[in-house]
Amino acid sequence: MKRITVLLTALFVLTLLNCNNSKKKSMYFYRKGAYGYDLQFLKEKDSSLIVLKGGNGAEVIVSPKYQAKVFTSTANGPDGNSLGFVNHDVLNSNVIDEHMNGYGGENRFWLGPEGGQYSIYFEKGQEQAYDNWHTPKPIDIEPWDVVSSNEKQAVLKKEMTVTNYRGYQLKLNVDRKIELIDNSQITGILGIGLSDKINAVAYVTDHQITNLNDFEWNTETGTICIWILDMFIPAPRAFTFIPFNEGDEAGLGKIATTDYFGEIPADRLKIKDGMLYLKTDGKYRSKMGMNGKRVKAIAGNYDPDSGRLTVTVFDVDKNATYLNQEWNPAKDPLLGDAMNAYNDGPLEDGSIMGPFLEVESVSPAAFLKSAESLSHRHTVFHFVGEENDLNPIAEKLFGISLTKAVF
Repeated sequence: MKRITVLLTALFVLTLLNCNNSKKKSMYFYRKGAYGYDLQFLKEKDSSLIVLKGGNGAEVIVSPKYQAKVFTSTANGPDGNSLGFVNHDVLNSNVIDEHMNGYGGENRFWLGPEGGQYSIYFEKGQEQAYDNWHTPKPIDIEPWDVVSSNEKQAVLKKEMTVTNYRGYQLKLNVDRKIELIDNSQITGILGIGLSDKINAVAYVTDHQITNLNDFEWNTETGTICIWILDMFIPAPRAFTFIPFNEGDEAGLGKIATTDYFGEIPADRLKIKDGMLYLKTDGKYRSKMGMNGKRVKAIAGNYDPDSGRLTVTVFDVDKNATYLNQEWNPAKDPLLGDAMNAYNDGPLEDGSIMGPFLEVESVSPAAFLKSAESLSHRHTVFHFVGEENDLNPIAEKLFGISLTKAVF
């Protein structure tokens, strides 16, 4: 009888172990590139991960450990595509890069300006070249504090100090809220209809920076700006498109800054009928920018191969001052862009950071007295479906047809 009891106990333990192993293995059943794969991967990197959940398979991953990033999202549940760029290699390396740690993230909080007289990425007096470029640690490698979270929103904050090119230490508090938007809100915000053949996921990110110094941030001390960067996955036929206000350069400035990393070739950048198009295949490093008078506070990116249409909407003040972010202290620090778009590609040594593409928005310059605050809002909408079903959204919001080849 004892032998039977021992055998039954052993069988029970083995069954339990097999079940646990099966459950453990099932976490890795998702293909690489699927949201479920990235969710499990990121849970192993950040035990404090926050997952926002909506209806119809919409989910958004927020990471307190990794600087309050929205790492990625899905419009189709765990089996759907992971819509943000997640750099698995960098996250697995456990190596801290002195310049920047490119963990990825389809929506991340940064501060500008990157270059120029007010830069917070270069020390005073140093040449503004890559060897001297260092991302401030609070927006690069330090965790953020969670104020509150539930399945619909996450609120995080971070106190930090950054030193600028003029040698001033700027102390500030950052508040960041990420809130999921449901389909009824999407249609209301954008003024569009949504076919039942389209899956969507969307979220709004609200930001506020507060001056914690006992002095005013002005043209003498230098100042900063909020900088929101969306990192998505490039594709052979993907492209970013940005509508702009047409008119004379004398009143509106040039249409775009197109020489951040050298002039963008004509076969990769097209300007036609009030729309700028940038090829985002992840094969050629290029960046453009548009000032506050030109940009219409909306941009899009379309990948016909995966059936993803992404729309970003952001705050713009055409009468505000925007900071110059170029790596050139000789340029006027108060003449800059309100939004940027980037396509990744190989560096001179053949290495590559991603590849990824970016759509970015920037707040006006934060000329703030002590205890004053500046806010900036940036919203991301992903639509996934067939081209014929996505096309009405592009036509309504941008006045373009997705069915007509751009490049």
